[in-house]
Amino acid sequence: MPVPWFLLSLALGRSPMVLSLEKLMGPQDTARCSPGLSCHLWDGDVLCLPGSIVSAPGPVLVPTRLQTELVLRCHQETDCDLCVRVAIHLAVHGHWEEPKDEDRSGRAADLELEEPRNAFLQAQVVLSFQAYPTARCVLLEVQVPAALVQPGQSVGSVVFDCFEAALGAEVRLWSYTQPRYQKELNLTQQLPDCKGLEVQDSIQSCWALPWLSVSADGDDVHLVLDVSEEQHFGLSLYWNQTGPRNITLNHTDLFPCLCIQVWPLEPDSVRTSLCPFKEDPRAHRNLWRAARLRLLSPQGWQLNAPCLLLAEATLCWQAPGGGPCLSLVPPLSRENVTVNKTLELPLLNAHPNLCVQVSNWEKLQLQECLWADSLGALKDDMLLLETRGPQDNRSLCALEPSGCTPLLSQASTRAARLGEQLLQDLQSGQCLQLWEDDLRALWACPMDKYVHQRWALVWLACLLLASALFLLFLVKKNQVKAVARGRATLLVYSAEDSGFERLVGALASALCQLPLRVAVDLWSRRELSAQGPLAWFHAQRRQALQEGGVVVLLFSPGAVALCHEWLQDGASASAPHGPHDAFAASLSCVLPDFLQGRAPGRYVGAYFEGLLHSEAVPALFRSVPVFSLPSQLPDFLRTLQGPGTLRPGRLGERAKRVSRALQPALDQLLQPPGDPGDPEDGTRVGT
Repeated sequence: MPVPWFLLSLALGRSPMVLSLEKLMGPQDTARCSPGLSCHLWDGDVLCLPGSIVSAPGPVLVPTRLQTELVLRCHQETDCDLCVRVAIHLAVHGHWEEPKDEDRSGRAADLELEEPRNAFLQAQVVLSFQAYPTARCVLLEVQVPAALVQPGQSVGSVVFDCFEAALGAEVRLWSYTQPRYQKELNLTQQLPDCKGLEVQDSIQSCWALPWLSVSADGDDVHLVLDVSEEQHFGLSLYWNQTGPRNITLNHTDLFPCLCIQVWPLEPDSVRTSLCPFKEDPRAHRNLWRAARLRLLSPQGWQLNAPCLLLAEATLCWQAPGGGPCLSLVPPLSRENVTVNKTLELPLLNAHPNLCVQVSNWEKLQLQECLWADSLGALKDDMLLLETRGPQDNRSLCALEPSGCTPLLSQASTRAARLGEQLLQDLQSGQCLQLWEDDLRALWACPMDKYVHQRWALVWLACLLLASALFLLFLVKKNQVKAVARGRATLLVYSAEDSGFERLVGALASALCQLPLRVAVDLWSRRELSAQGPLAWFHAQRRQALQEGGVVVLLFSPGAVALCHEWLQDGASASAPHGPHDAFAASLSCVLPDFLQGRAPGRYVGAYFEGLLHSEAVPALFRSVPVFSLPSQLPDFLRTLQGPGTLRPGRLGERAKRVSRALQPALDQLLQPPGDPGDPEDGTRVGT
């Protein structure tokens, strides 16, 4: 059945190379040499006794390199065993001994008669082979003509066929001469199994082997075992690690070192192994997700991972508030980190801001602040690097994201601004030393007190700003409240008759709908009687003006007459004309404002058309706007409500509503009693 990817992603592993091997018929070992050399293989194996190294008496042959090749040794065409062919490359070691000077002249004439010295170089080369449970040593005699001898140069090679070995075995080879003139050569190799060789028809132990293959179908991977129906076999998933291990496989356990092994359930059967996840990028991602950094002691740490990792570790400083972790001196060892092994940190003291980064191929994979659990959260400490020079000279700089800033500098960084204070803290022993060597040292200086001072100033500034904003809010609130409630408007008129009072009442009611907060004596007769006209008007006027309101003087023939009386002789007009005549009482407060120029912005005048002409209004009161009602109602309402409060369209609509409210009362007042149809008598002209 299909196996999901996260259980068995085999198809993504690199398939082993399949090799086609040469076949050697017969059981005997043989040896052959390259051209120019002669060689002989001793019968039978010899004892492997390397002996000690001795000095060469002159030029000698020595092995320089071992090279192997896999072949098949066959007793029959379909009955073969795996065999290792070994090639030994040889070179000349040492020099000829030169004759003394006195001997050269005496023997020069006889050289033609003397046979060449050392016509051949001869060596006995031992080749040792080990592959559990087999161990063998063979001896090869090699000769090379002296004419081919050039010290230090290769003279050729000798090939041995061959050492039989088991499929999948690990083989070890050694080669040296007797006597031994140098250190022996050695070579270790892992032989392939049936899966990696084209030997299914040649090696009988591979015939019954379950053949394993994988194929991918999207995210599903099929594991295919090619076995006969009656054959029993074993299958295991294992970690390619040393030592005992209990394995529980789940969807996160696919790692590069996870391998599969399959074999027939027969005694001494050959096992086929496959590690399909070595190059799988998803298995490598799982490996890094499973890797953990762990603190074991104040100066010990460990990288835990299921498989070996090619990674480097560095020490860094993590400031609070995020940002990159600053790499530190001392750096950790640049060698690859050994997993599951305790490593030492070169530190004198621990600090919560000290972290370890693990990366591979210059890509950050892990970062852990190992002391965060034991020492608490990250601290806002300043990291100082001390550099010591000759004659006890030293310099200090602060490690910041922009670089290492000298403490006593003109830079605009925090370390430069607090350079003198940090230097005093270091000298007074308030800083923690993290590391030192002969030339450098690393210190962590607390910044809490400077942060508290800074925040105290910030809080004070915030408090002052909040107070100013609160006062501004109160002012705006009062203004908004005033706008929402409407502008305070005090109507002052002369109570001539009931008809005029009805007209004033209609105007006051219409203005309340705008909305305006209207005060008029018609609606306050009880307070007017209790306080008196003068006290009532004075209180209403003061309240309206304090709230930014306006006093409206409604001129009528009676009001104009009273004004003339006050302007001609204020004493004769001091007595009110009636108990509810607020206009007569108001003149004692109003006239000083007009005479002293305080009226503009506080007062507005108005008169009703048909009751009074504009020329009848006393000149003193024309220093403020005087409106004719109802024809100038839009301008009158705009002045009462203030500029910009209403759009022109809405202002016109409100003026029409007020005009409709005034017109019945105005028509009734202008209609003479007993002659409703005579238009000639319908207008009262004020004097």
